[in-house]
Amino acid sequence: MENWELIIIGAGAAGLSAGIYGARSGLKTLIIEEKMAGGTTSDAPIIENYPGLLQISGSELAEKMVLQCRKVGVTIHELEPVSFLDLKSERKIVKTSRAAYEADAIIVATGSHYRELGVKGETVFRGKGVSYCGVCDGPLFKGKKVLVVGGGNSAVTTALYLSGIAAEVFLVHRRDDLRAEEVLVKILVSKKNTKLYLNTEVIEIKGEKFVTSALIFDKKRNETKELAVDAVFVQVGETPNSKIARDAGVEVDDEGYIKIDLFQRTNIPGVYAAGDVTNHPVKQVGTAVGQGITAALSAYGYIRRPYYRK
Repeated sequence: MENWELIIIGAGAAGLSAGIYGARSGLKTLIIEEKMAGGTTSDAPIIENYPGLLQISGSELAEKMVLQCRKVGVTIHELEPVSFLDLKSERKIVKTSRAAYEADAIIVATGSHYRELGVKGETVFRGKGVSYCGVCDGPLFKGKKVLVVGGGNSAVTTALYLSGIAAEVFLVHRRDDLRAEEVLVKILVSKKNTKLYLNTEVIEIKGEKFVTSALIFDKKRNETKELAVDAVFVQVGETPNSKIARDAGVEVDDEGYIKIDLFQRTNIPGVYAAGDVTNHPVKQVGTAVGQGITAALSAYGYIRRPYYRK
């Protein structure tokens, strides 16, 4: 069994930030990621609200974080899903598809996954016109008509990104107002090839081999309309990837988010959590970075100076 001082589960913005601060503090640090390092940060078409960077793509920012992690001495294992956690003892055990590891402290930074609409046709046409990542699949629909579902920053930035690729972009949101930042909404409204459908819901996604249309329901007018589209991009929030931690005894709230205190501590000594998997109310790259830093420094205090912040 490999021995580490700090093991971080998840290589998104929170996990990578924790890795940088863990290694810089002198901890022997391992990051384990079930996919490729970068997390959902890599999916963001454009990031314009990260301090110090006027504009950067999510993939570029994630790439820089990964590079910095490795430069300061963090070991990163990609494509290695964690299958089991034993957090009861002072030494924590992490089992994966490849090996078993032991650590003094654990940081859970497993992030979240895209929430589904739950409408007819969504599962059938996933990968055949239904997508949850605009930057991943947007280029496939150059010059075509696409629909984006959602009203937050993710939905609006995705619509903006697609407006530069697709012939026409429809944005459907179930409420009267978009929840996205005002500056983003103003830019979106100014786009000639975008159209908003507020107080409206997608009730079905239709097609043959691929998506051909979507049925939308206007709640105010009590009317159903069929939009001819080639793709539906779902951007309606995320669900925390907390099951592995919850099964090991880490406390979560009613929505499945890991409960943390001011120092990112969970209910189990030596176990911390950071990023979108936590019950922190703001889900942004910047807050994930801050939480990752706090978790790493708290873990350092726990490992090297047990009397400190214990």
